[in-house]
Amino acid sequence: MNSGSKSDVFYRDPTNDYPVAVRGEGVYVYDANGRQYLDGSGGAAISCLGYCHPELTSAIKNQLDSLAFAHTTAFTNQPQEQLAERLAERFRLASGDEADATRNGAKVYFVSGGSEANETAIKLARQYWVARGCDSKQLMISRNQSYHGNTLGALSLAGNPGRSKLYGPLLQKWPKIDACYAYRHQRPDEDSIAYGKRSAATLESAIEEHGAENIAAFFAETVVGATLGAVTASGNYFREIREICDRHEILLVLDEVMAGSGRTGSWFAFEREGIVPDIVTLAKALGAGYQPIGAVVAQGFIHDTIVDAFGQFAHGHTYVGHATATAAGLAVESIIAQQDLLANVNAMGTLLKKELAAVFEDHPHIGDIRGRGLLVGIELVKDRQSREPVDAALGLPETIRRAAMDNGLICYPGGGTADGINGAHILLAPPYIYTAAHVDELVTKLKRTLAPLSFV
Repeated sequence: MNSGSKSDVFYRDPTNDYPVAVRGEGVYVYDANGRQYLDGSGGAAISCLGYCHPELTSAIKNQLDSLAFAHTTAFTNQPQEQLAERLAERFRLASGDEADATRNGAKVYFVSGGSEANETAIKLARQYWVARGCDSKQLMISRNQSYHGNTLGALSLAGNPGRSKLYGPLLQKWPKIDACYAYRHQRPDEDSIAYGKRSAATLESAIEEHGAENIAAFFAETVVGATLGAVTASGNYFREIREICDRHEILLVLDEVMAGSGRTGSWFAFEREGIVPDIVTLAKALGAGYQPIGAVVAQGFIHDTIVDAFGQFAHGHTYVGHATATAAGLAVESIIAQQDLLANVNAMGTLLKKELAAVFEDHPHIGDIRGRGLLVGIELVKDRQSREPVDAALGLPETIRRAAMDNGLICYPGGGTADGINGAHILLAPPYIYTAAHVDELVTKLKRTLAPLSFV
């Protein structure tokens, strides 16, 4: 069977002739013609444990043998309870010295993916403030060049014109501020601390404009993934943001759908920022691609306020707390902990950035190499010195994706990096089980992919 015009599948891109994936092993995917592809991006930062992991597949099979699914309006299930306990404990440990951080313990709400997780967080923030008697708090502030999912609520948060333009009339017109994006926005006379402070101050300005009494939450990706290519915050940006949110009584929601679950070298990406959010969303690597799963981790006071006022959270999906999905998530968490894979994420991430820097040191169109752990971005430019972005009309991201596949490499190129329209980057998010040999292979294949391409 081959993809193409005779297929009955409604493909993401019906013009693309997709190879048929038939087998995965370790960090490689194989198609129906026997061709091997190195996974350099985890699909979209999902496949953190690679393919056909025996312990993980065994855990899923064992769960299927006992209970695949029981609707959570009637039952709970053991893997849901256990995974919630693990994530709540990880959240508590990530809070560090913030003794009051979880206030009665974190609570975990399981969904089927990242869009559902952020949609749930929107509703959770709204219901919390209504429970507090603050009915006017209905606005969600987010950032330009962000991505939070493809449901209408999550897409309303997104600050990326390419993803939201078509659906603009259907979306909420919520306020946006600029992302903390040093490569494009830090001035020559600023260090990272000064720029981080100035960038955070834009939230203060937005609050003044729209009124704190009208704002429920501020949403941000702790490390910006698909739209900017692994951009980390500068200086004490998130500490400034946390202080502003606290002062104005606005919830801080961190989207770690891509950056969380160990991807950036700590279970939660916010651990590196010295702050604790009120809500954090997870997905992608949480289930490693073996089952669709996402999670919303909320501080205990949010849960308790809603329950005290309403008795329940007015929200739900069919597969909330799905037994097989949570069993997969539980196994993923266990494998990462038992094999100390976060140490490998940090080691291989450091090696990957080092090798990329060495190989592309003199490349005239590599503007920036950045990221944290095994979430690494490469920004592509028309001119390295001026940082002029590549033109959208060039169609570079799709050209790179196809060329990489021809070279046996799966990567995740993106466009609109500079301003939502122009610019391009490549996102790399390999499985946590990478070795130095795999890093060498990735960099070699990427060099081969970029060598013949035109950037002007």
